[in-house]
Amino acid sequence: MKRGTTLFLKIAVILIGIPILALCIFLLPQIANEAIEQVGRGSELAYVVIGILIVMYVSTIPFYYALYQALRLLSYIDKNQAFSLISVSALRTIRNCAITISGLYVIALPFVYLVAEWDDAPGLILIGMVIAGASVVIAVFAAVLQKLLQEAIDIKSENDLTV
Repeated sequence: MKRGTTLFLKIAVILIGIPILALCIFLLPQIANEAIEQVGRGSELAYVVIGILIVMYVSTIPFYYALYQALRLLSYIDKNQAFSLISVSALRTIRNCAITISGLYVIALPFVYLVAEWDDAPGLILIGMVIAGASVVIAVFAAVLQKLLQEAIDIKSENDLTV
């Protein structure tokens, strides 16, 4: 594969991470400060908002680790090591990260429901479900690629032994 193609994909992976980083640095702390102010006023819903924010921050850890693994996978492709066990390992890690993110947001959905009920905003539930669903799709896609790559490696090793 040409380096230009993987360079484009590397840039795309980095551009995927930038909005999440901006969200974590700028928007989520403001929401947390408002929730903490509401706790001081005796609002029990603020604890729910803080719980959702914790899930959002915790989910960034597997998200960025998966992005890092994607960058590593692209560098393996650049080095013509795409059909190797390290590529399979990177895909397995991406799959596990996606499953973790999905699980975190599924756990957070009841809390999102409480906030949506209080604020009369059913779109919040949809956003949580989209994030969880997209993570499941990514996990399934990574698992399929992992299996295909493992089978290709097995076929390649059989052919190397035959010759």
